[in-house]
Amino acid sequence: MRRFVAYGPALVVLLIAVCAMFVVPDVLRRSAAIRTAALIEHAEATLDQSNVLTQFDVATRAVAQAVEPSVVHIDINGGRSSGSGWVYDDAGHIITNAHVVRGATSIKVQFFDGQVVEGTLTGSDALTDVAVIKVAVQPGLFAARRASDANPQQGEHVFAFGSPFGFKFSMSQGIISGLGRIAGPAAELGGFSNLIQTDAAVNPGNSGGPLADVRGRVVGMNVAIATARTERGGGGDEGQSAGISFAIPIATIEYIADQLIAGGKVLRGYLGIEFSPDDERQIYDGDRYKGTGLLLGRVSRGGPSDAAGLRGGDVIMEIKGKPVTRRQTLRSIVATIKPGEGVNIRYWRPVRVGGEAGEFRDTTVVLGQMPPEALIAGPPNIFILTQTGIEFSRTELGLMVVSVFRGTPAEAAGFKSGMILTAIGGTPVSTFREAATALIEHGWLNDLEVSFSITEIDGDRLSASKTLKARMGDAWPGFRVR
Repeated sequence: MRRFVAYGPALVVLLIAVCAMFVVPDVLRRSAAIRTAALIEHAEATLDQSNVLTQFDVATRAVAQAVEPSVVHIDINGGRSSGSGWVYDDAGHIITNAHVVRGATSIKVQFFDGQVVEGTLTGSDALTDVAVIKVAVQPGLFAARRASDANPQQGEHVFAFGSPFGFKFSMSQGIISGLGRIAGPAAELGGFSNLIQTDAAVNPGNSGGPLADVRGRVVGMNVAIATARTERGGGGDEGQSAGISFAIPIATIEYIADQLIAGGKVLRGYLGIEFSPDDERQIYDGDRYKGTGLLLGRVSRGGPSDAAGLRGGDVIMEIKGKPVTRRQTLRSIVATIKPGEGVNIRYWRPVRVGGEAGEFRDTTVVLGQMPPEALIAGPPNIFILTQTGIEFSRTELGLMVVSVFRGTPAEAAGFKSGMILTAIGGTPVSTFREAATALIEHGWLNDLEVSFSITEIDGDRLSASKTLKARMGDAWPGFRVR
């Protein structure tokens, strides 16, 4: 009896603890389940009574219904490569990227209703990566509505259309993440890449497809994606979406496409200025911050900017009311304005020698026509020569072929080590810049056949001369310069 009295309370406490271990959690779970059921019931009632998300779905479906009949899938050379595009007008012109149709000998265009027709290349502009395909006028040809006068802003919803990984006529959604971006091959060429950045899912195969706003109007064209490794064009299988994609603005597309359709040479505006190596400049008046602009290094004498009163040392702040802090953005804006048109420029004139304070000034520059050599200032001339597949070395005799890479246009044309390049398309060349300029002038970047005049060496003397012909076809990245 004494033992029971001694151990009895402890046993009672133990029994209570054991019961609590099993009973209390069950009670708590039942209580939580009741609360969750009530929350679910309330949420379902709220969703049934609210039309907010339903209206958003209705609007999104309307965007798809308005845009997708204008979207096309493009197959090149029997399915060797593919991309996307969209109907530009009722005359049967299709817009896509220049890199999608590069090297095309056969173009098949598939419409949303499944119909497949032959397309012909009207023209392309490698510097902006815009190309125009022509198909016969027929039923089911629906031109996309364009936001020609719109001014896209960061945060606005956009929708990307195309054929990611071959999944034709797909649609993804995102927002405009940024404006005035630089990406893709256009940046390596002329810097004409004032791109729209979005977080809409864009993958290989989306290239050339339209980017639409919430009213179903085209505001741009998918052109490139950013991957963890590099920024690449979206026409192949080399990268996947990392949440950042880029699109060519509709203003650039219309400016280039209209000239290509008209059958003329693409003309670009020209300011006649050169920038300082350290061109991004923050402006202060004393201790007061005035803004950020581009420092002019030199103004071409007698050029458009010189005539408008600009001079070296000035800092350009705005053009056509748009702030500019990167030279590529400025070049892109100017290059999509017709020569002869006047543009308003706001700039900062620093403190003068006499001690007068700096001040903001405004002027109007009547643009000239951009000369070919201005397209390839700096590294771009090397990138353009890359497309031949030749390793050149500059010698006293001219540009010597050091080596020719396999599977390139140069190998197919018959180039061999030791040859001296003397002319391109009849234009004499002796430097990398001259060669790159001649390639542009004679349509190399637009995949036209170009003639190359070469001279072979016999010992230490030049001997036989001949002409080789080649076209770019697929881009070749393996070029080096010594």
